[in-house]
Amino acid sequence: MSKLLTITPSPHMHQGDSVNKIMYSVIFALLPALIWSFIVFGLSAVAVTLTAVVACIVIEWVIQKFLIKGEPTIKDGTAILTGILLAMNVPASLPIWIIFIGALVAIGVGKMSFGGLGQNVFNPALVGRVFLLISFPVQMTSWPNVSKTLVDATTQATPLAIVKEGIKNGTPISDLMAEIPKYTELLMGNMSGSVGEVSAILLLVGLVYMLLKKIITWHIPFTVLGTIFVFGGILWLVNPDQFVDPVFHLLTGGAMLGAIFMATDMVTSPMSKKGQIIFSIGIGLITVSIRTWGSYPEGISFAILIMNAFTPLINNYVKPKRFGETK
Repeated sequence: MSKLLTITPSPHMHQGDSVNKIMYSVIFALLPALIWSFIVFGLSAVAVTLTAVVACIVIEWVIQKFLIKGEPTIKDGTAILTGILLAMNVPASLPIWIIFIGALVAIGVGKMSFGGLGQNVFNPALVGRVFLLISFPVQMTSWPNVSKTLVDATTQATPLAIVKEGIKNGTPISDLMAEIPKYTELLMGNMSGSVGEVSAILLLVGLVYMLLKKIITWHIPFTVLGTIFVFGGILWLVNPDQFVDPVFHLLTGGAMLGAIFMATDMVTSPMSKKGQIIFSIGIGLITVSIRTWGSYPEGISFAILIMNAFTPLINNYVKPKRFGETK
C-alpha cells in the first residue's frame, strides 16, 4: 500500500526539479528584459513591477491564510512570477491602484478561485491584464515615451497602434512604416509599449536560457512565432499595401513575451508535444487575426486565453501513446 501511484495536477516534474526551482529559473530568465525595461522607462517601471509583485504575494497569502485556511505557498515563486508578468504586460505609467486591482484579479480570480497552482485553467497574469484592458481602456492604452518617469511622462503610440489607426484611415503601409523605428531599433527596444514589449532580443536571451536548462521545449515558442510569421507573411504577400510584413509582427507588441513566457505556462498549456503544436498554431492564427481585423491593435493576450480554454479538450483528444500500445 505504501507504493500506491499518486496522480496530481500539472506541472509534473522529474530529475530533481521542483516547482520552486522551475519558477525561480523562469524569473531569472526574465531578468535581462525586466532590467532593460527599467533603463528604458525609468522609475515608473520599477514602481509598477514592485507594486505588482508585492500585491500578488500579499493577496495570495491572505487568501490561503484566511479564506482557504491552508498552508501558504508564497515561497514557491509562483506569485512573484505572476506579479512580474503582470507588470510586463501593462504600461509603465499605469497608476499604482490599478496595478493592485490587476493583481487581485490575477491571483484571486485567475489562480486561487480554481484552487491554486496546478488547477487554474487560464494564465493568471493574462487574466489580470485583460481585465484591466477591458475595465480601464484609457489608462491601459496610454503608453509612456521611453526614458520618462511617472513624474515627467509623455504619451506615445505603439507601432501596432500606429499601423492599426493608419490602415483604418486609409494610409498606405509604406507611409506608416516611415513613422516607426527601424527593425534594428525595435529589436533593441527603442519603442513605446508595455514594460515587457521593449526588449525582444533580451526576451530571446531568456528563451535560449530556458531551452538550455530544459525548463521548456521548443514546441510552443517556435510554433507560435512561426505561425505568426507564416500567416502574417501570407497576408503581406497577398497585399503588401494593406498588410504589414511578418517581421513587424514578431518584433512589435507582446508576441515575444507571450510566446516565450506566457504560452509556455506548464499548467495552462497541453501536456503532449503534438497538443502543444496545435495549441500554438491556434495562438498564432488568432493573434494575427485580431491584429489585422479586430478592434484592438494587439491580440496575443486574448489568443493565449482562448487557447487556454481549449487545453483540456486538446489534452483529452491528443494523448501520447500508452506504454505497450502497438497501434
